[in-house]
Amino acid sequence: MGDAPISPEHVLVVFYRVMPSDLKDVIRHKFSDAEVTIHQLQEGVPVPSELYQTATVLVTFADLPDLKDSKNLKLIHTFSAGVDHLLKHPILQESDIPITTSSGIHGPPIAEWTVMNWLVSSRKHSLSYEAQKSHVWEDKAPYTEGIHDQVGKKYRAPKFVSPVLDMHCKYLRIQAKISTVARVSNALGMTVHAYTANPRPTPESRRDTGYIVPGTGDPDGSIPASWHHGADRESIHSFLSLGLDHLVISLPLTPQTTRLLGAEEFAILSDNSHHHASKPYVTNISRGKVIDQKALVDALNSGVLGGAALDVTDPEPLPKDDPLWDASNVQISPHVSGLGMEYFPRSLDILKLNLVRISRGEPLINAYVRGKGY
Repeated sequence: MGDAPISPEHVLVVFYRVMPSDLKDVIRHKFSDAEVTIHQLQEGVPVPSELYQTATVLVTFADLPDLKDSKNLKLIHTFSAGVDHLLKHPILQESDIPITTSSGIHGPPIAEWTVMNWLVSSRKHSLSYEAQKSHVWEDKAPYTEGIHDQVGKKYRAPKFVSPVLDMHCKYLRIQAKISTVARVSNALGMTVHAYTANPRPTPESRRDTGYIVPGTGDPDGSIPASWHHGADRESIHSFLSLGLDHLVISLPLTPQTTRLLGAEEFAILSDNSHHHASKPYVTNISRGKVIDQKALVDALNSGVLGGAALDVTDPEPLPKDDPLWDASNVQISPHVSGLGMEYFPRSLDILKLNLVRISRGEPLINAYVRGKGY
C-alpha cells in the first residue's frame, strides 16, 4: 500500500467587487495545483461559513472568519500592506494562524507617484496645465520665480520612526516602499539619508529581507549616504536638523506613531533647511494620522514648509470643507499612490512564495508579528 495522496490546498480569495476575468485567470494559473474559490462580497452579506471551514489558505482585504470556522487555515494573506484595520479581530488576538501582508508591492508605483508630485511642484506644472486648458501661450515670467530641479537636494527616508516602540520587524516590512523612492531620487542627483528606530551599523543589518519587486528597490541598503537611528523624540529632532529638502513618511499607524510629526517637527525641519529656492517638502504615503494635520496646514500656509504631497489624510475621505484642501502648494490624492494593474498579481506572488516556504519549513516573507501591531 502506498502513502495517501496529499490533498491540494484550498485557496479562498475574498474579493470586494466583481473580479475581472483576467485576474481570475492569473489566480488560477499561479495556483494551478490548488483548489481555488473566488468569492465576491455582497454588501451586508457575510462570507458563508462553509467556505471558511474548507479553506486552507485565505486571501482577503478585511474579511476574516470566526475562530470556529478557521480550524483548517494554515495561512492568511492580506491584499493590504498593513493590518491596523484587523488588529482587534479574534483571529489576530486569539489564534496563531500565520498572517502575511502585501508590503513591498507598492514600491514602484509609490516611487513614481512621489517623484511625480515633487516635479509637479518644482517645475510649476499647474501653470502650464491651466494655461493649456485656457488655450493660452503663457508668458515665461511666472516660471522663472522659484522653479528648480532636484540635483543636490537631500532626501530623508524616515522609514520607521517611533518614540517608544521597538520597530525591528517594521524595517523588514516597510523598506521596499521607500527604497524604490530612494533609488529614483538618487538617479535625480539627490543625496539620500535613512532613519530607522534601531541602529543599522553593518551592511548585513541594512539589507532588505522583505518582498521587493524584482529589479527595483535597494536590496543591499547601499543607496543612503548615511544611516541614522533613534526611538526617542530627541533623536528624531536631531535628524530633522540635518538640512533636509524632502521628508517622505512611510509609517504604519500605531498608538506610538499617531501624530508623531507636528508643529515642532516642521519648524525644526524648516529652520535647518538652507536651499535657496524652496522650503522643505513633505510627502506622506503611509497613514494620515501620523501627522498633526492642523499643524501641517498652518506650516504650509505660513511658509514654514514649501509644499506637501499627501496620498493619505485624517480622516478619509477628507470632508469637502476641510482647510487642508486649500492649503498652500498641497497636492492630495485619494489613497491611490500604490495602485496599478500589477497590484494583485504581485500580491499573489508573495502568497505563492510563502506557500513554498511553508512546505520547506522556512520563515515567511512579510509575516505579521502578533503583539507588535505590524
